[in-house]
Amino acid sequence: MPHTPKPSLWNAAERQQVLQQHNDNNIFPIRGKVHKVLGPMLEATGLTSSIGHACIVHCSTGHTIEAEMIGFRGDYTLLMPVGSTRGIAPGDAITPLAETPSIMAGDHLLGRVLDGMGNPMDGQPLHRKSFSSSEHKHPLHGKRLNPFFRHIIDTPMQLGIRAMDACLPMGWGQRMGLFAGAGVGKSSLLGMLARNSNAEINVIALIGERSREVREFLDLSLGAEALKHSVVVVATSDMSPVLRLRAANMATTIAEAFRSEGKRVQLLMDSLTRVAQAQREIGLMLGEPPTSKGYTPSCFSILAELLERSGPGEGDSGDISAFYTVLVEGDDLQADPVADAAMAVLDGHVILDRHLAEQGHYPAINILKSVSRLDSQLASPDALKAMRTLRQKLGIYERMEDMISVGAYEAGSNPELDNIITLMPDIRLFLQQQTSSFCSRDESAQRLLELVSRLNVNVNKQSNL
Repeated sequence: MPHTPKPSLWNAAERQQVLQQHNDNNIFPIRGKVHKVLGPMLEATGLTSSIGHACIVHCSTGHTIEAEMIGFRGDYTLLMPVGSTRGIAPGDAITPLAETPSIMAGDHLLGRVLDGMGNPMDGQPLHRKSFSSSEHKHPLHGKRLNPFFRHIIDTPMQLGIRAMDACLPMGWGQRMGLFAGAGVGKSSLLGMLARNSNAEINVIALIGERSREVREFLDLSLGAEALKHSVVVVATSDMSPVLRLRAANMATTIAEAFRSEGKRVQLLMDSLTRVAQAQREIGLMLGEPPTSKGYTPSCFSILAELLERSGPGEGDSGDISAFYTVLVEGDDLQADPVADAAMAVLDGHVILDRHLAEQGHYPAINILKSVSRLDSQLASPDALKAMRTLRQKLGIYERMEDMISVGAYEAGSNPELDNIITLMPDIRLFLQQQTSSFCSRDESAQRLLELVSRLNVNVNKQSNL
């Protein structure tokens, strides 16, 4: 019996349409070539893609490297590989991709640790519910929200850290900065926030961190239980600046995806300074003029764009409550341009004081220098009055601390100061907390009211005497 060929699945017109789609998606055609390698940057010819698009460099050694369009110079296109430039030679072919970098975001990412390319770092596959649905595919540079339709931040969020819940209230959709020098306890504080807060999902970005610190943060600061409802994106310090920027945008995109599903997300990014440094490297290679501390103008526009993506959502969507750490060079806030720019955009700042850390005071939060810009919207009148009373008492003690420590202050000359000195151990105990402990927001507020009432009662007694 003669063999009868099976009918084709596509007719000629459909086959031509499929081939045309392949050509439109830039899968097969080779459009450009490597002209020159300048450190971590490439000059290429023959490319017509726009800035932000990805492409594949086909190295003569047989492997491929992904690169991203970052600018133009004359007739040349400037690319920056997401990995090493080793193996790239002049004349190597370049295939542009049709889309900008994106990620499939969803519940399948919970409990996973991703690199800057969106690949799981444990080598295990991501079990997606759908591999072809485009509605869960999100571009890394996000979508700008209309501020008119965003929620008003008026609902307090529980952080589980007594000093912050009582004195620096945080609202759903608020963005706060954690400012500190190296080794003052930023990573430990981030771990406490991830474990103790009442957020539904944590998205954690570790940008420019040491490789050793990544595993220590996952195992010691975060813990296995908190990891179950968290997504961690990692780009260590030895990765290219494009990959570090991509990791920061990827973490923000994942948080945006969960926010669009109506969930309350907590975004923790460590650190914003490394993001600015990555953009500084790119900007300097593109020929931007350096300004303060060598940062280029694009660094500050990138920071504002990244920070504004978090915050409250629109309509029925959820919120992204964010904490960004800022590594303050030399512990000098006034001389750090990144800290100054971030402080101008964020909705508050928490200052970690090295002097307190050296005294064993943890978390080393300097209450007098820290501010939540929404405290009047989030706290009750009694709680707000108690916060301001505690600040006033701490301010009085700080002004006289040097005289007290050297014995120049004579007890009895100021009854209010005498009372503060007597209760100072209780104040310090209230502001300190073990990393493994948890304190609810209601309990924190109640303890603050009790502490302030003791301060006021004792002052009244001494004045009556």
